[in-house]
Amino acid sequence: MYSAEYFIKQLNLEPHVEGGYFKANFASSENITSSDLRTKFEGERILWTSIYFLLRDGEVSNFHRLKSDEMWYYHAGSPLTIYMISPEGELTTHELGLNIENGEVPQVLVPKNYIFGSAMNNEGFSLVGCMVSPGFEFKDFELFKRQYLLDLYPQYKEVIVKLTRE
Repeated sequence: MYSAEYFIKQLNLEPHVEGGYFKANFASSENITSSDLRTKFEGERILWTSIYFLLRDGEVSNFHRLKSDEMWYYHAGSPLTIYMISPEGELTTHELGLNIENGEVPQVLVPKNYIFGSAMNNEGFSLVGCMVSPGFEFKDFELFKRQYLLDLYPQYKEVIVKLTRE
């Protein structure tokens, strides 16, 4: 049986600023401009980018937001919970995994402009893939502080405390 440490080593994963481990592994050879899209970006963007992402038992990916859609794909380990707050303020959760009868799904779309994070609520680890289109760039990435989200969404205090830093 594989472990988190096996995948971290074999896939050369590195610590991620939002939590967990990652490795950028693929990127489109095509570019796109904001004139081709509804969302406005500065300059050109890579059409899509893809990473491996891994969380271990008890770890979280802190609440953040992108200007692009992000598709999550389950690869190995335990299910991963993805939390999303829509632009209208609605909180939804999805279980990324393979136990379909138990409500898990092997793919989850996080639409652009949603605030989202993920957590390992089960023992073990979860290895997933994330594809962002238009491609990920740190200048389009917002990492949220706890108090800011608590002021906006006090009704989600438990989840916000879990998925933010001070």
